[in-house]
Amino acid sequence: MACPNRDRVLEALFPVGKPANTSIWAILDGARDQRIFYMLRDSGLDYLCLYSGYLPRELQLAAPYMVELIADHEFTRRLIDQAWGNSWGIFVSTQNAPNLRPHLRKFLRVRNEQGQYLLFRYYDPRVLREYLPTCLPDELKQMFGSIECIWMEGHNPVTLIEFQMNQNQLNTRQIPLSLQQTSSPDEEEGMDS
Repeated sequence: MACPNRDRVLEALFPVGKPANTSIWAILDGARDQRIFYMLRDSGLDYLCLYSGYLPRELQLAAPYMVELIADHEFTRRLIDQAWGNSWGIFVSTQNAPNLRPHLRKFLRVRNEQGQYLLFRYYDPRVLREYLPTCLPDELKQMFGSIECIWMEGHNPVTLIEFQMNQNQLNTRQIPLSLQQTSSPDEEEGMDS
């Protein structure tokens, strides 16, 4: 089933005038749906697992993956149709694509207060949209690195949330996807952190 707001999502991810050296990536959570792995495998695009080493089949299906999106590619349209509203992942832009995988891998494991390692599923939009606003400036710098922008579905999938760093601050913008939906200036102002 086609996402009714697919074109608006594409406009946000691939704006007119985007610098040619900026690439857009989907960071996908295979644990959300096994179709992710098969869609990537059949896409004809290069994709990378964020885990390294040998993975048994069950872990391959549930692993996080990254794939560079092409605006007019069938996979990009199909991904948005399937993923939007289902918390399949996040989207990022960068001008430093070779560094993106090593950067993203740094956040796969975190330590709790007892020193135990835990998986950090930051690529789940339900996690990241709550986590980023709690970060201190140094944590934001570390999280963003060479990432220029992070997009994800809002709590309500008729909204796209855009996060950017600006002078050590997190700028948050909610973009209504439905042309009938509008937000008041107060709502947008309240989203800036």
